[in-house]
Amino acid sequence: MSVDTAVLAIDIQQSFLRAPYWREDDVPAFRDAVLRLLQGAAERGWPVVRVLHQDGDEGFTPESGLVRPLEWMPPEAAATFHKGVHNAFTDTGLEAWLRERGIRRVIVAGIRTEQCCETTTRVASDLGFRVDFVTEATLTFPMVHAASGRRYDVDEIKQRTELVLDGRFARIRSVDAILAGD
Repeated sequence: MSVDTAVLAIDIQQSFLRAPYWREDDVPAFRDAVLRLLQGAAERGWPVVRVLHQDGDEGFTPESGLVRPLEWMPPEAAATFHKGVHNAFTDTGLEAWLRERGIRRVIVAGIRTEQCCETTTRVASDLGFRVDFVTEATLTFPMVHAASGRRYDVDEIKQRTELVLDGRFARIRSVDAILAGD
């Protein structure tokens, strides 16, 4: 049986613990969803690709020592890529790695839902990959609109992300649906 699916674990890293917007509210559910997805991937022989973000921001520099997985992430990964932009493809070599292995479908999980996860999803779709976006296995934080001052909560941000991705760039799936083969 050939494996044509990989899980992209985007920016699930220590760096965020230093971010001023970090909060633990949604972490337990996020951690459970990610770990169930990764366990299911291992059982199916799907490679898990770890993607870590590094740039000049505090906590995201290589010198910070925080550009490493959160402590609860499994230590094993088929590959690890470091990116300096919002998507996992532009500056990493990930596309070539996936194509060399015959991967045609990617499952996206990670931190932040509407930023690096959404951007990776859009680029993956544009590159011709089939994409499943597992919202429950993504994490984000409330945001305040710079011009209006309106505060958007996590659920609103996730719903908006699903709205703009579903049927255009990805299928929105739950962990259970992914593992059931849907």
